[in-house]
Amino acid sequence: MTEELTGADIMITGVTGQVAESVATALAAHNTVMGVARFNDAAARERLEAAGVRCVVADLVSADFDGVPSGVDALLNFAVVKSGKWDLDLRSNAEGVGLLMAHVRPSRMLHCSSTGVYDPAGSTVLDESAPLGDNHRPIMPTYSIAKIAAEEVVRTMCRHLDVPTTIARLNVPYGVGPDGSPRGWPAFHLAMLQAGLPIPVDADRPNLFNPIDLADIAATVPGLLAGATTPATIVNWAGTEQVSLEEWCHFLGDRCGYAVSFEETGATIGGVTVDTTRMARLCGPTTVAWRDGFAALADAHLVAAAG
Repeated sequence: MTEELTGADIMITGVTGQVAESVATALAAHNTVMGVARFNDAAARERLEAAGVRCVVADLVSADFDGVPSGVDALLNFAVVKSGKWDLDLRSNAEGVGLLMAHVRPSRMLHCSSTGVYDPAGSTVLDESAPLGDNHRPIMPTYSIAKIAAEEVVRTMCRHLDVPTTIARLNVPYGVGPDGSPRGWPAFHLAMLQAGLPIPVDADRPNLFNPIDLADIAATVPGLLAGATTPATIVNWAGTEQVSLEEWCHFLGDRCGYAVSFEETGATIGGVTVDTTRMARLCGPTTVAWRDGFAALADAHLVAAAG
């Protein structure tokens, strides 16, 4: 059963990101939400403030937390740095979140990780005990390792600070943002299809994933927080339906009137499909059918393209 979250003091890092902005906007309707980021995106800050989110400037790279309060009911960490520079990415993603937890001392913690921490396994359905590995190395050399390092720091601080924590490994987020724009990796595929470019795919086909709509991401946050434990709960954060990248590209192409072609390459990530049993116990199943979500994504793309 889906949990409710109302009247809570919630801090969300990386709040200008494509996923966190939608989560913050949804939670701000019934909670006091503080958004923490560097706020290089002025338009995103304006949207957040209009939704009732209090915006505070901070930087996990330098661990500059002046102005960031402590003692909130929940800390949601969506911050991520993907510079490709090892020292910077490990310092900001791993050290940064540990120092932030020590500074904030939240009552509960939700750390957004990635199913990119799993060792490449093709069409094998992966539960939370599956081997970890350098999944994203072909396109982002530091990403998977930095995500694994961040998980371990969060697990350590969870026990050290006695902060009940959930580490949620996000699969493929997508959807329509608060500004009406299409978001996520499938939105990038739409832009490629519009430009007449082939979609890169791994040769181990079909490339299977569990895409999850932004609405389902926001709706499952209360359940993930309620399921936080010490030691940390690890859970796959993903859509209930399994779908291949090839299938969703054909669906998007048909919806928008674009030709679809693929190019097999080693310079992309292969499929990562996961078991959502543990997530369903915490949050219930996702409710946005992938075809409905992708139809909305395609329609938003067409509106943006026309404007």
